Amino acid sequence: MSRVLRAAVAAAAAVLLTAGLGAAPAGATPPNIPSYSTALSRLNALTVAAESHASTYNRDLFPHWITITGSCNTREQVLKRDGTNVVVDSSCAPTSGSWYSPYDGATWYAAADIDIDHMVPLAEAWASGAWAWTTAKRQTYANDLGGPELWAVTDNVNQSKGDKDPAEWQPPRSAFRCTYARAWIQVKYYYALTVDSAEKSALNSMLATC
Repeated sequence: MSRVLRAAVAAAAAVLLTAGLGAAPAGATPPNIPSYSTALSRLNALTVAAESHASTYNRDLFPHWITITGSCNTREQVLKRDGTNVVVDSSCAPTSGSWYSPYDGATWYAAADIDIDHMVPLAEAWASGAWAWTTAKRQTYANDLGGPELWAVTDNVNQSKGDKDPAEWQPPRSAFRCTYARAWIQVKYYYALTVDSAEKSALNSMLATC
């Protein structure tokens, strides 16, 4: 089935599933997203500094999609956590289920259409302080299931985001921007990463939508 046809089927199914509800489908979300007031306080506690060491970034310095339990790696754990009625095979690869992407409001029925996004991208983390970490700490960051760092989202939306911060990219679904900002701030705060001035301004604007 072509990607275009899959998208059409997914969109039609999503309409049927949500008709009359007026809200996004229920589903798991990453843990420990702070409230508006906590996020605002934590944003103001972050160190404001220009990014550095960006030219030395290498994705391999963040070992990711490690085995978490049994045969399941980090990606597969997020797909199970955030999906609905997810069935996996003996290798932990999803064979069926559905996934709602909060970034754009799309629902998908094939795991191949889902990327696992690092809320604060690896390159952004690197330039905000992770360049000074050990490889072990960067591995912990890249596979962090304990905070709002990993999100199951539409693949091409994640690809459009790339390594951009909120001054450069925000979710196309405007209703999610409050949550996105709160999650972004939590990750930066927890890992003591810096923010640049344009990024902080954008986050303040996003929090104003809460």
